[in-house]
Amino acid sequence: MSCDRADTVLHGYFDDEIDALGAAEFERHLEQCSECVDALEALKSLRSSMNSAQLYEKPPVSFRKKVVADLGSASPVLIVPTRSLWRWLAVAATLLLFAYTAWQVVSVRRVDNYETVLATEVVDAHLRSLQPGHLTDVVSSDQHTVKPWFDGKLDFSPPVRDFADQGFPLQGGRLDVVHGRAIAVLVYGRRKHLVNVFIWPTSEQDASPRVGSCQGYQWINWSKGGMQFCVVSDAAPSGLEQLQRLFAE
Repeated sequence: MSCDRADTVLHGYFDDEIDALGAAEFERHLEQCSECVDALEALKSLRSSMNSAQLYEKPPVSFRKKVVADLGSASPVLIVPTRSLWRWLAVAATLLLFAYTAWQVVSVRRVDNYETVLATEVVDAHLRSLQPGHLTDVVSSDQHTVKPWFDGKLDFSPPVRDFADQGFPLQGGRLDVVHGRAIAVLVYGRRKHLVNVFIWPTSEQDASPRVGSCQGYQWINWSKGGMQFCVVSDAAPSGLEQLQRLFAE
């Protein structure tokens, strides 16, 4: 069973930081506690090894004089932090590291939660579009017809391209709502499947594609050039990845 004094009084005794009465009491404790005796011997051995290694280098006299002058002290005394202070500094550094790590974890979780909510909303919008009469507001395979149709209906101009030669013929476009804002949606065909490409502006930097699935549908989300894209379909994932690369070119 671990002795509680090995983690409390021992270090104070070793560093001469407890009063004479406390030191005498701890020395009586040492007569009956082999664990504290071993711990004390280990500390002494460590100190001896560090001293023999000559890890400490005495600063030059000029440096000492400069420090004293800056402190405005009349007595040339160089104040060296005690080991107790160093331990407290180590604890503070550990707490800072823990806080930073926790913040990173929370940030990652927030991103993951955001993408989960976003994917759910986009997939729901994709499912709504498959209902009769909801797929397109403008029906055309001509990008020069679809792109002008969005003018005046949105506060941004979505990039519209036809990829018929690559196996993704443009079928039209529509307005939709995701995250409470109006966005542009381009509709493409992929063999017997329909592919929705959701587009809206973002202030985020360019981000690599993130892939997932929801309710049996595949989605790919990425940002590029001040725009965020999300492709959704029940087509093969390889096909969606190909379309994503075409938009990213």
